[in-house]
Amino acid sequence: MRDERFCNSNCPFTRAIGTISNKWKPIIMNVMGTRTIRFGQLASIIPLISRKVLTEQLKEMEEDGILERIAYKELPPRVDYKLSEKGLAFLPILESIKEWNIEYEVVSMSEDADIKSRVKYAG
Repeated sequence: MRDERFCNSNCPFTRAIGTISNKWKPIIMNVMGTRTIRFGQLASIIPLISRKVLTEQLKEMEEDGILERIAYKELPPRVDYKLSEKGLAFLPILESIKEWNIEYEVVSMSEDADIKSRVKYAG
């Protein structure tokens, strides 16, 4: 759920955080990357997100101009999603965040064995 106090702030940084503030939005953007993808594919790649929350996040991202929803008039109905120019422009920022985490992530010996069992999102 979007926090309108952040989105309506006078500070550009605060507004940016308001746009991507949910933990799922950067993950969705990372998974989508430069490809066009369907809802079911996103749901299967990100198994920890509920379908309800995924639907809400995609709707907010469309409203914010981060992604484009392409609905085809066919039976059965088909909908594809892809990042907009604004969403694609965020991908290098996500890459920088990943690089920052790799450089500064602290992993204990007990966690080291668990790394292989962690869910890895495409990207």
